[in-house]
Amino acid sequence: MLTAVRSYISTAALALLIIYFAYHAFTGDQGLLTSAQRDYTLAVKSAELKRLTAQRQDLETRAMLLRDTSLSADLLEERARSLLGYSHPRDYVIRIQHDDSVGG
Repeated sequence: MLTAVRSYISTAALALLIIYFAYHAFTGDQGLLTSAQRDYTLAVKSAELKRLTAQRQDLETRAMLLRDTSLSADLLEERARSLLGYSHPRDYVIRIQHDDSVGG
């Protein structure tokens, strides 16, 4: 009887190994059942990439306009006004008083 059981041990071990890998092929991180989650993550990351690419392109354009070789007068004036607090005589300026004691 022991010899009959020994002949089935390797077959049972192989069957358990196949079941183990089949289970993880369906439910693991890269499994077939998680493809919807991967598709959703891919869509989210693609949208984020598109947004960041547009933002980078805008920043590169603005940086190019501030270089000495191609200085944009409008952009230079805009940056000077925002950094120095200047305004054009025909601009409307709305002052907002910040109250630092609120919330504490």
